[in-house]
Amino acid sequence: AGGDGSCACAAEMLLEALIGCAGVTFAAVCTAMSIPIRSAHVAAYGDLDFRGTLGVDRQTPIGFTSVRIEFILDSATDDATLAKATQLAERYCVVAQTLKEVAVSWTRVTP
Repeated sequence: AGGDGSCACAAEMLLEALIGCAGVTFAAVCTAMSIPIRSAHVAAYGDLDFRGTLGVDRQTPIGFTSVRIEFILDSATDDATLAKATQLAERYCVVAQTLKEVAVSWTRVTP
């Protein structure tokens, strides 16, 4: 509908922004908590029904109905400490908090 599929769409870029922010925030939290991480991978998955976006079904919500972030970690640190670090990363991730809390307004401005 908006391209040939060879480039990321805006919804994918939104998830990429979330992944980037979550990863950087998690790394900062781990540094602050002195948690050694051997390797880490962050992934995000979003549920999106394109029938709404494409106008096929007016009853179908437009946009993500849920988003999940997954941290795949290699660390000798105990699970409780890693869980706390994950909670703090969620709390301080600017993109995640923005997606939860911000209202978006639209205005057309005439030049």
